[in-house]
Amino acid sequence: MSRQLIHTDAAPAAIGPYSQAVKMGNAVYLSGQTPLDPATMKLVGGGITAQARQAFKNLRAVCEAAGGSFAKVVRVGIYMTDLSDFAHVNAVMANHFTKPYPARTTIEVAALPLGAQVEIDMIMALD
Repeated sequence: MSRQLIHTDAAPAAIGPYSQAVKMGNAVYLSGQTPLDPATMKLVGGGITAQARQAFKNLRAVCEAAGGSFAKVVRVGIYMTDLSDFAHVNAVMANHFTKPYPARTTIEVAALPLGAQVEIDMIMALD
């Protein structure tokens, strides 16, 4: 089974030695997305809600580039610098998924790249 690298200009370019996503068989592993605007490669302003929206927007673009959608996502990993913002990020996630929801892990971390407040990764299963 060979790896297929996934890339789209509708999401931020990788800022290190990694791919936006890798497809292997029917699984697509999406790298973590921070709330970078792909046009400027700068963090979006507006606080945690705006940052979570942008991270999910970036992930949606990568899902679509891989031939899938959020309906195919089986796992979400959320990394936040302040878990007291959990309700805000949870509300944003609820706008992107419907039942049955994907599995999820939410972890507080000391810091994220470029000073982001949230980073989100996903695993998607294609038919």
